[in-house]
Amino acid sequence: MAVDRLLRPLQLGSINLKNRVIMAPLTRNRAHPDGTPHELAIDYYRQRAGAGLIISEAAQISPIGKGYLNTPGIYDEKHVSAWKQVTDAVHREGGAIYLQLWHVGRIGHNSLLPEGEKLIAPSAIRANAKTFTATGFADVSTPREIQLKEIPQVVEQYRIAAKNAKRAGFDGVEIHAANGYLLDQFLQSETNRRTDEYGGNPLKRFRLLKEVVEAIGKEFSYNSIGVRLSPNGYVNDMSDWNPRDTFMTVYHELNKYGLAYLHIVELMPGAAVTEGQKQIIRDLRPMWTGTYIANGEFDADKAETWIKEGRADAIAFGRPFISNPDLPERFRQGAPLNPADPSTFYGGDYRGYTDYPFLNQG
Repeated sequence: MAVDRLLRPLQLGSINLKNRVIMAPLTRNRAHPDGTPHELAIDYYRQRAGAGLIISEAAQISPIGKGYLNTPGIYDEKHVSAWKQVTDAVHREGGAIYLQLWHVGRIGHNSLLPEGEKLIAPSAIRANAKTFTATGFADVSTPREIQLKEIPQVVEQYRIAAKNAKRAGFDGVEIHAANGYLLDQFLQSETNRRTDEYGGNPLKRFRLLKEVVEAIGKEFSYNSIGVRLSPNGYVNDMSDWNPRDTFMTVYHELNKYGLAYLHIVELMPGAAVTEGQKQIIRDLRPMWTGTYIANGEFDADKAETWIKEGRADAIAFGRPFISNPDLPERFRQGAPLNPADPSTFYGGDYRGYTDYPFLNQG
């Protein structure tokens, strides 16, 4: 199947994308221990600048927001300087790049935090999940419930992180409110048992995300801000008593801001999906009036069909971009894809990171 629509330009907020092949955020666990992006990241992202838009791996907004070993940050001057080298390299290749802003909430381990600190979450409920620590995979720690007076501090950390992202040269930011991390924990009923103004009905559970969007809107125009959501949970022990109603509220409220896009995790790799879960995604889709990016085990043909049928405006590809730095060109030519080596996905050196061949190296 020809993929003409997938390769057409797209006006995304304030920038014009050269195609609709989006590089999804991919945690690679190769940052320095202090959260400074590794020097190899410059080449890694430069190689993939053929994407219509690169959404960077998630960067924690504070030391308390870290949940995995060797993930990058965006709260220190060293982080800003290192990320600036990445964005400069992408821009020299004619690419565009957003930074994904991350706070893991309860999905982490206290050993990864500054001494004496504990994970925070809307409610003190430990997830049935694991994370990657210095000694290997471990059960996540039990979080403490974040105090009401602390919430404005977290919102301010998001604003400062966005300010730092702008200084580092990013074209925009994506707010990670998916996959069971802090903002998602506030949105979904089974992880948010609060009885104050941040818990209860869907509108109250949306309040933190609303405040984060508005705080970041002080640093970037709203049309340079994207939001990632995962209405069906899938990972990190998430669930909601009525996800359709919860996320209809979220979509409706986010529509008010004129955001660059909504990025929806429609499916996680290897996840078992019920027909009911598929229907929730279909029911929610008409609620969003702006640019819609779909994510979830797409190939070129499926992506072309989704765009043709109006089910998405662009498609985010994750693992195919790991092993195919020139993925849009491979789609253009109908060329075969490099196989990926899962043993190098998380952590390591240049192998499985910057050494996958381009078509002209074959």
